[in-house]
Amino acid sequence: MAEAKRLLVLTRDRAGAPFRQRVQAYLGPLAARGIACEVEELAKSPWPRRMQMRRASEFDGVLLHRKTMTAWDARGLSRGPLIYDFDDAVMFQARLPERLHPARLRRFERTIMRADLVLAGSPNLAEHARRIGARHVEVIPTGLDTGRYRPKRDYDSPGPVRLVWIGSRSTLKRLIAFRPVLEQIGRAVAGIMLRVIADAKLDIPGLAVENVPWRLETETDLLAESDIGIAPLPDTPYTRGKCGFKIAQYMAAGLPVVASPVGVNADYVRDGRTGFRAQSPDEWIERLQRLASDSRLREQMGRAGRRRAEAEFDFSVLAPRACNLIEEVLR
Repeated sequence: MAEAKRLLVLTRDRAGAPFRQRVQAYLGPLAARGIACEVEELAKSPWPRRMQMRRASEFDGVLLHRKTMTAWDARGLSRGPLIYDFDDAVMFQARLPERLHPARLRRFERTIMRADLVLAGSPNLAEHARRIGARHVEVIPTGLDTGRYRPKRDYDSPGPVRLVWIGSRSTLKRLIAFRPVLEQIGRAVAGIMLRVIADAKLDIPGLAVENVPWRLETETDLLAESDIGIAPLPDTPYTRGKCGFKIAQYMAAGLPVVASPVGVNADYVRDGRTGFRAQSPDEWIERLQRLASDSRLREQMGRAGRRRAEAEFDFSVLAPRACNLIEEVLR
């Protein structure tokens, strides 16, 4: 039997969705392999954080989630295996999506060059790490438990066709930027409405909007009650690193998806099979008109998306690969 290992997991927010979807889901499978994980939230003040970094020497390795390293962090984590997991373009600032942020880039470079293994949420993010000179980079999509998602069954129910967008206050600004197109959709597509599942509200002139608070306990049912998932995204260096998690959620719920072909969106949405890609306002209107008027097409695409979510994005599929990589580094 393999020798038991101890892995220190450092994260900014263990209650947040990124940690839940990229790290927490693998703690059980790692434990089953004899890798005991201890999770700590990174201290914000320098001295307690320095103590955390020094304590890392007591473990067989460290998994650093999302947070890039300061010079002090790097000194504290100067020895032993380091795994870095990230699913966002951390070398940019979201409010300045067109250019790299110098300080963020330095911390990112420092982290990548120190890491023995980099787990990136998308090919775009993996390429950023490779350009810097990462020793070993692997793409692990942000996964989910498809068993939690009740796939849609009634594609031909009466009433308005409900678009759905799921996100947070911080990402809602991208939907707000899409508001002019949503206004056109409201005028052009008869009998359509929008459900927004988030911790903030949105109003669209000319389009009925149902704002529903996001809760982990209700998100899957709220998605299954909807008809078409939407994922508009501006094309910037920052957004090209996005990992398409909401698209995976839509597919797990059995919904067809209309998305901007930015970053992994272009791969996750198989045009004409699991949904449609759309760039211009005219394309968005035309694709949504087709889906809104054809329940059979929605069902066909929704079921195809569900099958793909089960085959490619389920934790049961991703866990063996992620755990193999981590186990190899600790070995």
